Amino acid sequence: MLSGTVTALYRWPVKSLRGEALTSARLDERGLAGDRAYTLIDQRPQRAGTRLTVRQVPGMLAWEAAYPATCDGSPEPAGEPVLYSPTGAAYAWNDPELPAALAESYGIPLELRAAAGQQDRGPTVLVTFEASRRALSEELGAEVDVRRFRPNVHLDTGLPAFAEEAYGEGFSLTIGETTLEIIGPDSGPCIRCAVPSWDVHGRERWPELQKHLIVTHENKFGLIMRVTRAGTVAIGDPVS
Repeated sequence: MLSGTVTALYRWPVKSLRGEALTSARLDERGLAGDRAYTLIDQRPQRAGTRLTVRQVPGMLAWEAAYPATCDGSPEPAGEPVLYSPTGAAYAWNDPELPAALAESYGIPLELRAAAGQQDRGPTVLVTFEASRRALSEELGAEVDVRRFRPNVHLDTGLPAFAEEAYGEGFSLTIGETTLEIIGPDSGPCIRCAVPSWDVHGRERWPELQKHLIVTHENKFGLIMRVTRAGTVAIGDPVS
């Protein structure tokens, strides 16, 4: 049995763009409400119809996406996201100039698509642990920003560093009024792609980070989990 608290919450409204830090979030059958509910679709002839990601275009991280603030502090997203260019220019998702601005920034023809549950492994929640982040920083001799891993929920618990690498079917977390479980396909320890090797703004690559994860940790960091009891979580909520 572990115990701890929620120390950070993150939502990534548009897949592969920078996202937003939250104080509370709704967890349900969608994963984290509003997470990766929008995406950019490649329209180059050889890749037409596929989703654009940082793996093809690291410069996607130069753009940021966030939902408008809600008047009542509700964790449910208030409408469509607003996108912010590297110069700080703001574009509503339905702004007719947005596709052209993105295409010019990335040098790729594209279109916009809205659909819930566009996480790589379906409507899931990515959980990371502070003990593992801290230990990874120590192993690499440099501070590792957890946002490189694009988590939804970051926890400080009594678990030893990297303990989550061995967790499988049946492991569950109670966070406030919600329950997350490793259950069903594509859940469990998260096998990382090359995205965390890019800094959070997509400007500089740190290839040693992924090489180290592969050699030392079987390329695992964090847990992919499904919501089996829906509810709202907030920073400071107890975890068991």
